[in-house]
Amino acid sequence: MQSNVHRVTPETALQWLTHNTSNRPLSKSFVAQLAGQIQRGEWQLTHQGIAFDEDGILIDGQHRLAAIVKAGQAVDVIVTHGVPRTAFTVMDTGRKRTGRDALALAGEVNAVHLAAALRGLHLYQQGTESAWSGASSMTSNDQLLELLSQHPAMREALTYGQSLNRGCRITVTAATIGWYLTTRERPDVDQGAWFAGVTTGALLEGGDPRLTLRNTMLNLAAGKTYRRKEDSREHLLYYLKSWNAWVEGRELKLLRRSPGETMPKISRKPVSAPAQASLSA
Repeated sequence: MQSNVHRVTPETALQWLTHNTSNRPLSKSFVAQLAGQIQRGEWQLTHQGIAFDEDGILIDGQHRLAAIVKAGQAVDVIVTHGVPRTAFTVMDTGRKRTGRDALALAGEVNAVHLAAALRGLHLYQQGTESAWSGASSMTSNDQLLELLSQHPAMREALTYGQSLNRGCRITVTAATIGWYLTTRERPDVDQGAWFAGVTTGALLEGGDPRLTLRNTMLNLAAGKTYRRKEDSREHLLYYLKSWNAWVEGRELKLLRRSPGETMPKISRKPVSAPAQASLSA
């Protein structure tokens, strides 16, 4: 076998893909993820690259090549020729490094929940419903680390998210993002009464948005099962709708998501008299 570093252009990548005669099915979402990394300048030269067997057949690297074509940019890649065809069965069988792994290696605690919350924050910031599914919902490890550097208060928000999860079974991801967004956008609002109301429900009357959120989350936890991604997306929508109603002093007796309803933005209206009263109570 012989390996060398090549500057692979989109044209070269396209030509090499013609030698891809027997490989696993191409994942368009993974190609889009890799292409995004190339376009953002996250691509790095590693020992992983492109491999051809003794007959010049491409046996490893089809996704990298397709991503170079999609990105329209040349990158440096290790290219190996003469790999025994029998080695094909053991390629790419190692576990992929996840966002949790990247954060843990950077010394972060609670890396599992922190990675999920950062990913959710990134999707919320995209501002479109389509961002929550398909290739656009994928977040690279480099993006997660950059997000944390831009939003360091997410670490503290995670502690509140975990407490809210214990109090009313809202997902840690949704509660962390909700707490972070509302405290960042509305530093004029004291969140103590919100936190106490949602986690305990003590002394709250029907129609109070805090009680409605709490009861909705507890009922969902008791009676329904969702995929985790849908949980956090739905729970975040309920969190923000409830918080907006609370800060505006509106009653909220029912939480549901209407067809086509988009993720709420943080209310900029002045704190209402009822909310002020709950803050000083």
